[in-house]
Amino acid sequence: MIKTAIYSRVSSESERQDTERQTNELQQYAKRMNYELVQVFEEKVSGFKKNDQRPVFSKMLEMAKEGSIDKILVWELSRIGRSVLQSLQNIQLLHDLKVGLYIKNFNLETLNEDKTPNSLSMFMVQILFSVANMESQMTLSRLQSGYRNHIKKNGNQSVGRKKGNTDCDEKILNRHSDVVRLIKRGLSIRNISAITNKSTNTVLKVKRII
Repeated sequence: MIKTAIYSRVSSESERQDTERQTNELQQYAKRMNYELVQVFEEKVSGFKKNDQRPVFSKMLEMAKEGSIDKILVWELSRIGRSVLQSLQNIQLLHDLKVGLYIKNFNLETLNEDKTPNSLSMFMVQILFSVANMESQMTLSRLQSGYRNHIKKNGNQSVGRKKGNTDCDEKILNRHSDVVRLIKRGLSIRNISAITNKSTNTVLKVKRII
């Protein structure tokens, strides 16, 4: 029987409910596949932290090194690491230990049954990470450009909407009902932004209201 572990990471307490739902679905998947679920690892820490600054992740790696885990189940790629480089390094680290990674939201297996890398899945992983990274850079570039234009037109006046020009929460939620629906389904901010073609700032605003 394949020995598996679930790894769930959140960056803040506000995400805890979503993580519990994702963990439950991964547990159901493990049961459906007749896997032996060795342990569930849950961690609240920024994805930008190094592995040695992520104690729960480090503990999971130790179990992998001991041969206690054959496969790790995650909901999405960003749970392993935010940056392309960090995530790919962690996947390679697991592969060196002959431990596969299953990414549920894309239904990807990074290792074949014979423990060799799944070339197609790894190709998809690199594309997905690159697209996410490019999207993040484009968003940052737009924000910086908007800020520069504001300074050019208004000098050092504060950036933001004028007082009395705020939209009520109900109108915002109605306007972005598609975002609300995807948030309630447990999708990540980045995935919702890509699906709805709306900025991550908009998605975050809706999530804060909810």
